[in-house]
Order: sequence, then C-alpha cells, then structure tokens
Amino acid sequence: MKTIIFIGTNKSGSSREAIKAAEQLGYFTVVFTNNEKQLQQREEYIDVHEMIFVDTNNLSMMKEEINKLRLKGKEIKTIVSFIDSNVYSASILCEEFCDSYTSPNAIKIMENKEETRVSLKEQPYTPKFFNINPNESLPFETINSELTFPVIVKSPKSTGSKDVLFVEKRKQLEKQIVRLQEKNPDETIIIEEYIDGNQYLVEALIYNHKIMIAGMIEQEITQGKRFIITGYGVLADVPNHLKEGIEQVLQSIISQLGIKNGALHLELRWTKGGWKLIEINPRISGGAMNEMIYAAFGFSLVEETLKLYLGESPSLIPRCRNYVFTQHLIVSKKGILEKITGRRRAISSPGVVKVYVKPRKGTKLTPPLSMGHRYAYVMATGASMEEAKKRAKSAADEIKFHLVEE
Repeated sequence: MKTIIFIGTNKSGSSREAIKAAEQLGYFTVVFTNNEKQLQQREEYIDVHEMIFVDTNNLSMMKEEINKLRLKGKEIKTIVSFIDSNVYSASILCEEFCDSYTSPNAIKIMENKEETRVSLKEQPYTPKFFNINPNESLPFETINSELTFPVIVKSPKSTGSKDVLFVEKRKQLEKQIVRLQEKNPDETIIIEEYIDGNQYLVEALIYNHKIMIAGMIEQEITQGKRFIITGYGVLADVPNHLKEGIEQVLQSIISQLGIKNGALHLELRWTKGGWKLIEINPRISGGAMNEMIYAAFGFSLVEETLKLYLGESPSLIPRCRNYVFTQHLIVSKKGILEKITGRRRAISSPGVVKVYVKPRKGTKLTPPLSMGHRYAYVMATGASMEEAKKRAKSAADEIKFHLVEE
C-alpha cells in the first residue's frame, strides 16, 4: 500500500491540509506524533489512517516504527513534515527509507537562524548582525560602531515570533540578553539591525533548481511585546519591480544553500536599499496560508508540495486570480473565555470565504507573546486589495471574545 508518513501535525492549518491532500491523492496516511492529546482526540483525525505515538525528536525510535510499517506491507513513498522543528528530521528519514527529492543540508541551515545568517552573510539582502556565543559577554564596542538602536534580538531556533525582541536602548538590550542566556544557556543569541519597511511573505517551490513562486503576501504587523502578524494580503498581481527583485533573492539563496528541490517561504522587508531578508523557513507557512493561496489562485500548495516530495512535477499555474485578505484576532487582556459571539454575522458578510475560531469555552486567553496566541481569523476575497481588506476587517469586527477574569 503506497504510504506517506507525516512527522507531526497541527489540528488545523497547512500541516493538516497536507494530510487531507495525501488522502485525496490516494495514499495511506500515517502520522507520527508525540502529542498525547491527539491520540485522545483520535476520532477527529479521520483523514489520518494510522496514528503512531512516538518521540518525534528521536530518530532511532522513528526508524523502528518505519520498519514495522514496512513489515506490514506499507510501501513508504515519502516522509515529510510541515511542522517547524520536524522538517529536517523528515528529510533525513526520507533519504534513508525512500527516494528522496529534498535537500537535507539546506533544510538544516534554514531551520536555524544563525546558520542562515552566516551562510548568507555576504549577500546584499542580509541585514547586519552579530552572534553572541554561549557564556560570551556583550560586545558593546563592536555593536555601537556597527549598529544603531533600535535592534532586534532573537534566538536562532525561535519560531512563531517567540524570543524575537525589539530593543530600543542599551539597558534594555543587556536585560534581554541575560534573559535569553538564562532561558537557553547553550544557544547563540543573534543581534541584528532593525529593518524598517513594508513586510512581505513569499511562498515558493524549487523544482530541479527552478524557482516557482506560489504567492506574494503583504503582512500587517501588530507590535506589542512581540511582532505579531495579524493581517495577510495575497497579491493577485505582483508589480514587476517587486517580482524581479524577489526572483533575484531566491536565485541567490538556492545557489548559496545548494537547493535542488524543496518548499520554502521567505519573510522580507522592502527598503530604500532594496530587499532585506528577515528569515527563511523550509516549508509552507502554517495557519491559513494554504487556504489563502487556494482562494487567490485555485490550487493547493500543500498538494503540489507533496507531488514535489514524491518526485513529480508540481504545477502552480493559477486557475483564478483574486485578492485575498485574512484578518487574525488577538486579545488585549488575559481572561477565561466565557463565550464567543458574532461568528454567524461574520461568515455571512460580503466576500467572506472562511471564519475560523480556535479556542473553546473555558480556555485561558492572553495578549500575544507568539503567533500561537492568535485566536481566530476571517478570510475574504475582493476585486482589489482594498476591497478584500475592508471586507475581512469589517467581518472580523463582528467577532467578540467574552472573557472573565481568573
């Protein structure tokens, strides 16, 4: 039986939609999970044909489970992950057990912000940065001569805006460095220049060294204690000057990192000096991204990614062209969720194609310290970006989280 193994999944979003796509393509789907809650809610994962509880950080234990599946007659066609920390592990296992069509060394670099910065250090799109190794003191003289405040301080393994900090003064910098060193004593800390400018996300596939851009998305950022992306606008048409610059950056990255095949997304800012790379991730963005791309262009990016991993030629030819805007909802104070109102009004609003609400009654909600603290989204289409954005924001205003203090 032709089988695809997924290392980890979220309950919703791109990683879950990839499993559904695999089932629709006719594959037997297996999920390796270390999340006991998913086993307890097994009936909610009907698209997962077999769910196996295993330590997804332990390669040898996963190898044992793969061998058991093979003994049962499962023909493992590919092993993949759409989850941050598991993409490299999946590529290593795929190299051993399948015909691999990914670039594991490049994935390893992209999963680590320090390695990414060092590998692309000489490129014009890389911001100025410094690394502080474990147990090293802060090189203020060097920083003062090379960087001006504000700066960004981050952990090299940070995901979803966790441990990415905006720092405006020297004392604040000292405090945050100490905090990160105490939290992750064995990790390097990155200090880099703060880049001002509009931020974009670019979803792409690389097939036989060829760049295939799936979508370019404007991002709206809410800056509180963390940088939280609360708005995404998919451009139905990308201006040539932006597209050409993006293609040049992508071509440089796949050349520098040696990417033959793979999925990735970039976050960049457009400045007076051209594009500046904020980060790279070796996978499609999570959350609503696959649905946004589908609403805009009519193809499933996770399905085409699976084809790539199976050695087939992906197709990102648009079947339609819509502007799409997705508005995420956050809360401004802590509390226990008592009820949610306005969902029906939101979904029946003009142009709205999806309303998703994550928390259930009794959940503790908090102002965002990571992307995981976004609690709902509204997705809308429009004939222009302005129309799509107006529709999404207007519908999102209908949704209210009613909280009670703890």
